[in-house]
Amino acid sequence: MATIREPRFKLSRRLGVNIYGHPKAMKRFETSNKRKKKISDYGLHLIEKQKLKAYYGVLERQFRKYVKAAMKNKEASGSSLLKILECRLDNIVYRIGFANSIRQARQMVNHGLILVNGKKLDIPSYEVQIGDVVSLKEKHRQNEMFVNNFINLSNFNLPYIEKDLDNFSGKLLKIPDKEEIPIRVNEVAVIEFYSK
Repeated sequence: MATIREPRFKLSRRLGVNIYGHPKAMKRFETSNKRKKKISDYGLHLIEKQKLKAYYGVLERQFRKYVKAAMKNKEASGSSLLKILECRLDNIVYRIGFANSIRQARQMVNHGLILVNGKKLDIPSYEVQIGDVVSLKEKHRQNEMFVNNFINLSNFNLPYIEKDLDNFSGKLLKIPDKEEIPIRVNEVAVIEFYSK
C-alpha cells in the first residue's frame, strides 16, 4: 500500500499551516525570518492542492479521481470535492474521535478494528453514507488509547456527526456543508489547478 513518507512537520512548515494538529509542527516556522518570495498564481493553486491532499492523507492518483468526480457534479466542484473527501471512512473515524490523527484512523481501518453498520470494513477510502453507524469492535473498547481518544477528543463536536459515548460509535447525520468542515483551504483554487 502506498503511503506518504515525507516528514510531516516539514510539510506543515512549507505549506504554512498546521495540517496534522501537532503542537510542535509549526515551531520553527514561527521563528524563521526567511524573506518571502512572491508566489505566482500557479504556485498558489499548487500549495492549496498539496494542502488539501495532506489534510486527508491522499496520494495524487486517488486525489485526481476525486477531483474528476467532483467536476462531474452539478453543484460547485470545490464544495463537492470537500464533501467526497470528508465522507471517507478513515476521515469519519478521525472526526468521531477514535483516533488522534487521520494516519492513526487509517491504520485502525486497515487492521479491521472498525465496523460500519455492524460489519467489519477495512477499506479507508470507503464512502460513508448518511445514516451509517461507524463503531469500534467490541474487544478493542477496553484499549486505553482508544478510550482516551474517544472521550478526550470531544472537541470534534461537528453538526454532521452524532457520537454515542456508551456504544463507542458515531453516525453520519448528513453530508457536511463547506462551512462546517474544520479545515482551512481554498478548494476553488484546487479545481482551477486541475482545470488548466
